Amino acid sequence: MTPDHLDAVMAIEQTAYGHPWSRGNFRDSLNPLFDAQCLWLDGELLGYFLAMRGFEEMHLLNITVAPARQGQGWGHMMLDALSLMSRHEGAQWLWLEVRQSNLRALQVYERYGFRQVSIRKDYYPADRQQREHAVVMSLKL
Repeated sequence: MTPDHLDAVMAIEQTAYGHPWSRGNFRDSLNPLFDAQCLWLDGELLGYFLAMRGFEEMHLLNITVAPARQGQGWGHMMLDALSLMSRHEGAQWLWLEVRQSNLRALQVYERYGFRQVSIRKDYYPADRQQREHAVVMSLKL
């Protein structure tokens, strides 16, 4: 992912989420501490992911498939790419947080092999100035 991709990334982000990342969040993640990748097919952005490196671990911050392309295996393909890249960089664990209400994502992660570790209470913003819990998950690489 480069700054030139941010318009396409933001178009997907804003249609995929009720509380999308800001352009500044993405721009700030385009530095050597993060891995930011885009998945393209014939000039169409299908999805992207951002992960942060840590000591012997990688933390998945955002993985998104364009809503019109969901359910076609692209998310699994990006998780494969992230897992391979993480192993190559010496990570032994992959970590993530996901909204407790995001049942579809929870199923994808569980099928991939992630296991629930804990709950972070009031982690995500929700509607009407409420907060939503996050499910913390990990995958042994």
